Amino acid sequence: MMNNFEFVLPTKISFGEGVSQNLADEIKKMGHSRPMVITDKGLIAAGIIDKITASLAESKIQYKIFDGIEPNPRDITVQKAYQMAEEYDADMLVAIGGGSSMDTAKAVGVLMTHGGTINDYEGLDKIQKPICDLIAIPTTVGTGSEVTFWSVITDTKRHFKMSIGSPLIAAKLALVDPLLIESLPPSMIAATGMDALTHAIEGYTCKAAEPITDACGIYAIQMIAENIRKAINGTSKEANANMLLGSLIAGICFGNSDIAGVHCMGEALGGLYDTPHGVAMAVLLPYVMEYNYASDYEKFAQIAKAMGENIDGMSPEMAAFTAVKAVHKLNKDLNIPSLKDLGTKAEDLPELAKRASVNVSVESNPRTATEADFLDIFQKAYQ
Repeated sequence: MMNNFEFVLPTKISFGEGVSQNLADEIKKMGHSRPMVITDKGLIAAGIIDKITASLAESKIQYKIFDGIEPNPRDITVQKAYQMAEEYDADMLVAIGGGSSMDTAKAVGVLMTHGGTINDYEGLDKIQKPICDLIAIPTTVGTGSEVTFWSVITDTKRHFKMSIGSPLIAAKLALVDPLLIESLPPSMIAATGMDALTHAIEGYTCKAAEPITDACGIYAIQMIAENIRKAINGTSKEANANMLLGSLIAGICFGNSDIAGVHCMGEALGGLYDTPHGVAMAVLLPYVMEYNYASDYEKFAQIAKAMGENIDGMSPEMAAFTAVKAVHKLNKDLNIPSLKDLGTKAEDLPELAKRASVNVSVESNPRTATEADFLDIFQKAYQ
């Protein structure tokens, strides 16, 4: 008998080349006139922000830019952005960038409608009403944050990545424009692409998965696996668009199910070391899969098939393990480093395992994982 489930997608999605140029029109449709743009200095230096905001100037829409976003955005950064929004009297937000910009914008939106500090809203469903209108414009191929119900912010006192989750935090509109990722460097495509693959695999295999997220997850896995190497090699414009679409669908998948062990461990790593999120996901993914694959041979076998592996004639166990091998091979092809190569200290592994074991998503891992289990996985990834 099928279990009951719910599926929610409050974000309108506009996908296609040039859709980011519709920003001014979309703001007008929402009835706003004083947006604040949240982004990072790198995108400003690259000229991407000017291209997107040109339509605002042409439409005589005043706007303010907050460009203080860093990887693994911090609670103090959220507070600074919120103060700017209040001083400017912003009536909506526009997030342009990767997950850091979008997660920060969601958090700022919470404070604009609820007050307090973002630390007050850690956990699930602590938010009581919708945040202010938010338009999300992704410029990487990995986050999926443009369609998720989560904001992950670093608590600087605890050195801990806290999760704020609710459908009320979601962007109202996602403008997903493949033209914005044409200049992404290979290293960024590799890291953010593996982040998207992690979203799809964890959303598909976690305990909170349901039929619609299963369909999204397996489609996203196939889309990413088929295109990530071509996108990195710069041999296909279509591959870039497919990676962006795969990331989007992976976001829909895990946004309605959950993440699992890879994120529990990766967020611990990012909180303690400020490791870029996508790189942490890439490093840890195959080792967590190796721990989890026995929980559901059928699903992991389907992952192997979606990644292009031939599993005909294999036992269920071997077919499932083929998915683990496929991700190890992909990491090798993409030159993903080891945990040790990232500068992680062996003496910190127990503390990382402890933090992973108390992550909000630990109960969603397909196989029960204790602090000792996480330590064992960290040690394998460290070698």
